[in-house]
Amino acid sequence: MSAAPAGPAVRSGTTPSSVLENGCRELVDSFESFIRRELAPLAAELPETADLPPADLRDYVRRRSAALGFYAGDYPEELGGAGMPFTAVVLLHHAAGRSGCPLAPYALAGSDGPSPLLLQGTEEQIARYLAPLVRGEATRCLALTEPHAGSDAFRLTSTGQRDTATGEWVLSGRKTFVSNADRADFALAVVSVDGEATAFIVDMDNPGLRIGQRYEGMSGEPMFELILDELRLLADAVIGGEDGVGAAMGNGIDSLSRGRLVVAAMCNGIAEHALAQGVAYARERRAFGERIGSYQHVQEHLVSSRAEVESAKLLTLACAQLVDAGAEAPENAALAKLTSSETAVRVVDRALQVHGATGWVRGHPLEFLYRYVRMMTIIEGTSEIQKVIVARAMGLG
Repeated sequence: MSAAPAGPAVRSGTTPSSVLENGCRELVDSFESFIRRELAPLAAELPETADLPPADLRDYVRRRSAALGFYAGDYPEELGGAGMPFTAVVLLHHAAGRSGCPLAPYALAGSDGPSPLLLQGTEEQIARYLAPLVRGEATRCLALTEPHAGSDAFRLTSTGQRDTATGEWVLSGRKTFVSNADRADFALAVVSVDGEATAFIVDMDNPGLRIGQRYEGMSGEPMFELILDELRLLADAVIGGEDGVGAAMGNGIDSLSRGRLVVAAMCNGIAEHALAQGVAYARERRAFGERIGSYQHVQEHLVSSRAEVESAKLLTLACAQLVDAGAEAPENAALAKLTSSETAVRVVDRALQVHGATGWVRGHPLEFLYRYVRMMTIIEGTSEIQKVIVARAMGLG
């Protein structure tokens, strides 16, 4: 990763002080110090062309961050969390993306970490499954998407039926694009029970659960197909017990909304990092006897990016504060995720354009970000789905 030239700071902006009150500023500073002090030296030892850090290193980062109180910090202290407000979590994810350190995202809970769905679990489920996730001692995967039900995630063809003779549940179907399936301790499988989405906890060593096809993503992260082959579960495998039958859609709305805001925050951080690289390069690189930053076409790339990044940051932070204020709304998260993910794609593209062939070469940080950030407009609901959510909230459609 190239260093910024001497001169004024190249960060695209600073987070408004009003959202860093109540200890958040100190928390973010501490997290950034952890990245610089411990994670950056480890990342420096990784091969330049390696997209995905080794699994054992990712596990170490997760456990170390949990021990310091950053990982899953918004979960209750009695579960191993730090009881942070959600705004603090959003700020940490922003800081991780802004750092440019490839290990920083693994220091915070993602798709393999604790899920708000499990907060709806029974006391036994919370103790057995959620608490180890919060402490960084276990990982999970989410089996939701199906081959013929991607964005329409709750039009499910996989089913769960009760065996009246034994009281067990029998799950059948296929799930696809499942992250972390090869390393997870258990899966959260969402299937249809009498037409209603229901979430089950499935240990990965269950003989009725098989990993099928492996898919390789653009940025190197593998995803998998999971096959539910007459998979049998005890009666208490439904998240929340009997009350959880048919409740996955309602319980999942808050989970999806918060996940979208986390993705938005990471996108904002990535965009800010890419913009900083573009500005630094434009100050240093010379062409036709002038620094390229003096040319209006280059300035257009960078100034437009600055305006979009600052707008996306403010929108995301405002939506996070609404969550903490108890005014959570799905359309807010959809707006933030739509704006931030689309902005990040544009900003990374412009920063790479400013670098020219230098940024295109395999191993350059922007070359990886160009591939990595593209998935952000797809995961946690595509941009098109975010627009549908907002349109319906506006009384349209």
